[in-house]
Amino acid sequence: MHDASFVEEGFSGKDGVRIFLRTWTPSTPRGVIVICHGVNAHGGQYLWPAAHFAEQDFAVFALDLRGRGRSEGERFYVEDVADYVSDVADTIRLAKTRHPGLPVFLLGHSAGGVTSASYVLDHQAELAGFICESFAFQVFAPGFVLSLVKALSHVAPHLGVLKLNNADFSRDPAWVAALNADPYTQNEKQPVATVAALTRANERLEKAFPTVTLPLLILHGTADKATNCKGSEFFFETAGAADKTLKLYEGHVHDLLADFGKEEVIADILHWIEARLPVTRPASGDGAQQAFE
Repeated sequence: MHDASFVEEGFSGKDGVRIFLRTWTPSTPRGVIVICHGVNAHGGQYLWPAAHFAEQDFAVFALDLRGRGRSEGERFYVEDVADYVSDVADTIRLAKTRHPGLPVFLLGHSAGGVTSASYVLDHQAELAGFICESFAFQVFAPGFVLSLVKALSHVAPHLGVLKLNNADFSRDPAWVAALNADPYTQNEKQPVATVAALTRANERLEKAFPTVTLPLLILHGTADKATNCKGSEFFFETAGAADKTLKLYEGHVHDLLADFGKEEVIADILHWIEARLPVTRPASGDGAQQAFE
């Protein structure tokens, strides 16, 4: 283990929108983990898991999606998940530039899982694996409501229609208090356009899951009230990957990496990643080393 340097920085994303980024860089990283947050969230809420990953010699990139956290853009608003996907793609491109040859793992949480899974559909070769946590593929809303939202998105796209309850995110009252006090998410409401964009993305994903063939780790809490673990189960059942793992945490709620029992969750993630890192053979007679799967 080595100390990691922590940097707050940014880059120019699609349409010139400034994307805020936090990076942790160990002196000798073994791999890269890119973290994509969901709604009612931003990359700054992942300081604990990111530091923990970095302690295990993984470089970590945690972005704020456009319109969220400290990134530019209309607050909480997106008309097409492709715009979020471009932010993730740019982050992964930057990570690969800085750490050429290292395996990159993408961790997407909740609606960030929708964004990340959408990225995966078109960029599987860029990743060594996808960790999908508390996937917002199925939510607790009737289908007719989602259809109504899609229709309304053409009439009043900026209208705030979805407000999540922070108390549903964690059983740890200290974390819920921190969420309630977070200036970047206080009184956050998802606009009609954003909910419609996520709904359309999920409709695409439902048909495309069989094309997902990269290694998958799918995690969900059985007591999650924000997203339905049945959606994660459906992803697991229909994904085309030969290497896929589903882990359901009994009694855990939405923010698995900020809930009681988070130590077990992050240990499971690290164990899964470790098993999928390229292995280095002992040096041969000429001192050469060769990586292999």
